[in-house]
Amino acid sequence: MPLGGGNKCGRCSKTVYFAEEVLCDGRSFHRSCFLCMVCGKNLDSTTVAVHMDEVYCKACYGKKYGPKGYGYGQGAGTLSMDKGESLGIKPEEPGPHRPTTNPNPSKLAQKFGGSDKCPRCGKSVYAAEKVMGAGSAWHKSGCFTCATCGKSLESTTLADKEGEIYCKGNHFEMIW
Repeated sequence: MPLGGGNKCGRCSKTVYFAEEVLCDGRSFHRSCFLCMVCGKNLDSTTVAVHMDEVYCKACYGKKYGPKGYGYGQGAGTLSMDKGESLGIKPEEPGPHRPTTNPNPSKLAQKFGGSDKCPRCGKSVYAAEKVMGAGSAWHKSGCFTCATCGKSLESTTLADKEGEIYCKGNHFEMIW
């Protein structure tokens, strides 16, 4: 550190004291001097880009030193709406609108704020009370039970037949 009390600022060449010092690329700057050379925006360690001892914001650096040529830095405003008809390309005719069926109603229910319906009671099943079994969402208490004996089930210890759930003992009795 020089005798004047601090390093010299990379922008204004005046003394930079510790409390106002910003270090970049081995040089010291006053916080108020650590600005983009082009647009004057305040910089920090995440927004600075250095080129030949000059500091820039990343946007100005990209414009000044980034790739040049067709398609670079132009933005969406310069995109062409040409459909290629001059090259003999025929645009596709839109087909009739067909509504899609969602194979996973749970995803649709989550997206639009609804919920799955319990196959046993028909009421909504919310995340806090939900347990999955036989491809459906069930209420953990009261509904997730064997259809024959009423025993509480676990998702790993159940057997299902035609959308209904059973304990393994009753399921095997039904098969035989």
